[in-house]
Amino acid sequence: MIKNRWVSPLIAIFACVFILISTAEAGSNRDENGRLKVLYHIDGSDAGVAKYAMALINKHMEAEGGPDKIDIKVVVHGPALKLFDRESVDPVLKKKLAMVIAKGVQPEMCQVSMKLFGKPLESLEPGFIPTEHPVAVKRIADLQEQGYIYIKP
Repeated sequence: MIKNRWVSPLIAIFACVFILISTAEAGSNRDENGRLKVLYHIDGSDAGVAKYAMALINKHMEAEGGPDKIDIKVVVHGPALKLFDRESVDPVLKKKLAMVIAKGVQPEMCQVSMKLFGKPLESLEPGFIPTEHPVAVKRIADLQEQGYIYIKP
């Protein structure tokens, strides 16, 4: 009789542990190498905000223990595209962008924005790649679905 009193609570405890482990794995904000997955979204025309975003990315890498401890995606679209035009980029923004690229971040530029503004990838600062999906907001949603933590400076 004593054995039966413990069976139901033990089954409930094991079920809860299994559910917690399954949920944690499904919504994990870490990749298979244990790196934190973070998405930075830049879409405004304020150069100060873009410079701040680049500074945050650098600080975030340091805070996590280095570039090998964090997987950062940067998605740029809309009016922010003009900030990264090779011919008119703010020198400080250019330097901060180069720093994050040197640490392994590969910023993505919205394919639709490049068409709308008539700015091909070659006219932008070096290091940009086109967004995986032509529409940046779809790319952002996909990354969030993959567990990337969303940050919009």
